[in-house]
Amino acid sequence: MADPNDPDIERTVVEGPAIVRREEIRDRRAGSSVGWWAAALVAVIAIAALLLINNQRSSTNNELMAARQQGRAEASIAAAQQDAQAALATAGAASQSAAASAAQATQAAADTAARATERARVEAADAASSADDHAQDASAEVMQPAPVE
Repeated sequence: MADPNDPDIERTVVEGPAIVRREEIRDRRAGSSVGWWAAALVAVIAIAALLLINNQRSSTNNELMAARQQGRAEASIAAAQQDAQAALATAGAASQSAAASAAQATQAAADTAARATERARVEAADAASSADDHAQDASAEVMQPAPVE
């Protein structure tokens, strides 16, 4: 049985008629609030964990938004680089085309000048030959004595 000197034990003796005697023993320790304190502590920890998880989700959402924006910026930079490379290639092709056109124009001018020079040389040679012929005719006339009449 329980120790009668324990202060947490309450002993009540109820006496009835001489035939029935009943004794009730109640342990006051059984009604302590330790269980309620433990339940309250578990509830506080659960609420703190929920708050922490929600804060992590919102920071994760912010991180995802920042990552999306960074990805968009990187894609824009990559597109700009590709556009710049394409423009550089187009400019190079245009430069080569302009150089080829200038070379063709220079060659055409040189050919035209060569033909004009050759024509002038031929005309000069013809003029010199014609002048030589005229000079020989004139000297032949001068050299022949005039017929006497």
